[in-house]
Amino acid sequence: MQATQRSPYVWDYDIDQTQFIEILDGRLKIGRLDQDWAARRLLEYAPYEEIVRLIGFRKLVENWPRWRGKIRSKSRVRGLDFLVQWIPEKRPELLRG
Repeated sequence: MQATQRSPYVWDYDIDQTQFIEILDGRLKIGRLDQDWAARRLLEYAPYEEIVRLIGFRKLVENWPRWRGKIRSKSRVRGLDFLVQWIPEKRPELLRG
């Protein structure tokens, strides 16, 4: 995806992929569009591989309690609930670094 292209997760906002990544990383805030907003958008709409690539296991496990209540998809919540419990128990090495 080119830097000037619109992110598929924010089709309804006038921001591009680069801005979305900067918001997700906490380097940019546009009005109420902050890091938590970007993470929730990603968790709601992105495929698993993209979530892991852009958020990472550690950040997901640490922040899931804060993001969880804003995710509308019940199946996503169930899947991520399982994942954030499973990783520390079965694959704690994924949380390092």
